[in-house]
Amino acid sequence: MTRKVVGILGGMGPEATILLQKRLLQIVDAQDDADHLPLLIDMNPQVPSRIAHLIEGTGPSPAPVLIEMANRLEQAGATALAMPCNTAHHYLPEIVDHLTVPFLDMIALSVARVAQSAETGARIGFLASPAVQIGGVFDKALKQHGLTPAWPEQMDLLLSAIRDIKANGPTDRAAKILSDAASELEGKGAAQLIVACSEFSLTTSSLSASIPVIDTVDVLARAVRDHMIVS
Repeated sequence: MTRKVVGILGGMGPEATILLQKRLLQIVDAQDDADHLPLLIDMNPQVPSRIAHLIEGTGPSPAPVLIEMANRLEQAGATALAMPCNTAHHYLPEIVDHLTVPFLDMIALSVARVAQSAETGARIGFLASPAVQIGGVFDKALKQHGLTPAWPEQMDLLLSAIRDIKANGPTDRAAKILSDAASELEGKGAAQLIVACSEFSLTTSSLSASIPVIDTVDVLARAVRDHMIVS
């Protein structure tokens, strides 16, 4: 029987990759070291900036580097791949063209999770980088489930919060920007919220909302666990 191990395309950013590991540790029923799940992690903070490529139009596409990482992980024995960066899923079609193992698509999995309890046509609020909106990262999955995205008006503030978290960790300022955006989306009639930036996933413990909140990192952690335990 082939030993299952998930390869992680990480480093975007490093703390978010570590957060995925922590969330996975929390949902595995382990009594000792050997009960935990094996991972192969390519922690590469030098992946070209998704913000520079998609928002500013000044940087190279990250796709070639991401493809190299995916190939290395597959060659090292990964039986599936995952990537805790939402924005980087813009390049997923290019990555999977070079693979023979499955890719645990955090975007499709998260929207499917939301769709389990959302009515057709429901508005889904997004707490994410402007690059996620500009790149249409969630558009295909939302359309497949008949859901409509809702975005905060001041996406530049969310981008500044992301930069703040990357530089200083989950600051009070970033948490307030996120909470204000969540309140705005509730006011716009969002039925659920998706935390769709792994930097924002670092601040969700301080996020207060009266509607359901789905964190894509949590969804991905469950998919990694299920690949190795259930499948």
